[in-house]
Amino acid sequence: MIILAGTPIGNLKDASVRLVETLEACELIAAEDTRVAIKLLRALNLENRPRLVALHDHNEREKAAELVEFARTADLVVMSDAGMPTVSDPGFHLVAAAVAAGVEVTAIPGPSAVLMALAVSGLPTDRFTFEGFLPRKQGERLQVLKGLSREPRTMVFFESPNRIAASLADIVSALGADRRVAVARELTKLYEQVKRGTASEVLEWAEAGVKGEIVIVVAGAQPLEVDLPTGVAQVLELVADGTRLKDASAAIAEATGLSRRDLYEAALEQRTGRTPANEQAQLPLL
Repeated sequence: MIILAGTPIGNLKDASVRLVETLEACELIAAEDTRVAIKLLRALNLENRPRLVALHDHNEREKAAELVEFARTADLVVMSDAGMPTVSDPGFHLVAAAVAAGVEVTAIPGPSAVLMALAVSGLPTDRFTFEGFLPRKQGERLQVLKGLSREPRTMVFFESPNRIAASLADIVSALGADRRVAVARELTKLYEQVKRGTASEVLEWAEAGVKGEIVIVVAGAQPLEVDLPTGVAQVLELVADGTRLKDASAAIAEATGLSRRDLYEAALEQRTGRTPANEQAQLPLL
């Protein structure tokens, strides 16, 4: 089978007994970075010296078939540099290939920066969405954030310390200065820190410089009590920023409680002067 191995995100004491036992017995490890994997094996004082193969974003597709074939007759351990493989890390294409080939896939649970940051953020945890890394370019980043401006669930992002201040500035611009935010850095490590406050307050803190691995947690939008024309205007605003009409209608419907279908049809009519019904009526008969 294929075993996705959750590894410590900072503190080695978070390595589970099951992880240690699996690494002590395995024959082959597919690792995001084999050098990091070797350091972990040594830090855990393991005597086993399994064969290591690199599995990263640039070679995963071409390596997948070969690794799946190996996993038909022996256990293949898959490790990212930290945390759970496939979650903003290599492994997805391998798992998809294994599922298609009928090869069993399991996972060893381990520390998760996403869940830990969410848990300590002080923001609602009952519903959330993980959005991965924000785009590097400001224009693309603003487009993504504006598309999420009416997302009602708590949002979790990964970010580089070099871009944290710029991303927080864009959060202020797209979501508002008063949106609640928590920035978690160096989780489980010696200098672990969580900065909580409004987006503008956390931005002021970040402008002085932030080091370490970063997770941003952002509160979801508050439900709006709006009428249909106001909702349609909000849909069209998202569309103007590049969101598809269907997706914009769904987002505003969830944020306001208005009918997604009513929003879609009214917005379509306002944009084009046509409704879905008369669009269909204008199709030529075959």
